[in-house]
Amino acid sequence: MTRLRALLVDDERLARLELRSMLADLPSIEVVGEADSVDAAVAFVEREKPDVVFLDVQMPEASGFELLERTGATFRVIFATAYDEHAIRAFEVNAIDYLLKPISPARLARAVERLSAPALAPPVRKLDYGDRLFITADDRPRLLKIDQIEHIRAAGDYSEVFTADGKKHFVQKAMKEWEERLPEACFVRVHRSAIVNLECVERIEEAVNRSYLLYLKTSREPITMSRRYAGELRSRLS
Repeated sequence: MTRLRALLVDDERLARLELRSMLADLPSIEVVGEADSVDAAVAFVEREKPDVVFLDVQMPEASGFELLERTGATFRVIFATAYDEHAIRAFEVNAIDYLLKPISPARLARAVERLSAPALAPPVRKLDYGDRLFITADDRPRLLKIDQIEHIRAAGDYSEVFTADGKKHFVQKAMKEWEERLPEACFVRVHRSAIVNLECVERIEEAVNRSYLLYLKTSREPITMSRRYAGELRSRLS
C-alpha cells in the first residue's frame, strides 16, 4: 500500500507531537515533515511536495489560508485547529475535513479515511453526535451542530431542520440522506416524514390506533410516531 506523505503545520510544538503520535497508528499516512510557520511550510511544500497537509489556521505571523494562496494548494488539506469560526471558509477551499482540538484518535482516523475516497464519489460518512455539518440552509452556508438538532421534517426533496434554539432551517437534503448519516443511537425516524433526536423527547403519550405522540422540549406541537416505527424503536431499545 502506498502511504500518503504528510506535512504537519502548527506553531505549537506539543500540538505537532500529539498529532504525529496519533498518525503513527494509521498505516496509510507517513509524516515526512513539520513546520511551525507558513514560511517554513511554503519552503517544505515547494521542496518535498507532500500529498496532504494537516494545517492549523491561526499562527503568529500568517494564517493557514495564506499557505494555500502562496502554494496554489497542490496538496490535500485537513485543518486541525482550536477555532470553529473558520470552518465555512475551510470548506470553500475544498478542505478534506476540519478537526477541532483536542482531536480524538477516532475522529482523526475518519478524516484520514476520506483522503483515499474517490473525489467524485465520496462514501457516506456517519456523523457523530458532537460533529458539525457544513450545509447550505436558507440559501446561506452555515455550520450545523448535530447535537443541536431537535427534529427534522420532510419537505419533498428538501427538509426542515428544527434546532434546540427554536429556529427552523430549510435544507436541500432528503430524509433518506439524514437517516443514513445521523448517529443511530440518538436519532430515530418516527414517521415517514419525521426524524427526532431522542435526547430532546420530553414525554411520550399513547394516541389512537396504537400510535404515539412525542412531545419535544422546544416544539409546541407533538410529533406522531406511527405504529410501524414505534415497533422498530421498541425493538432497537429493548
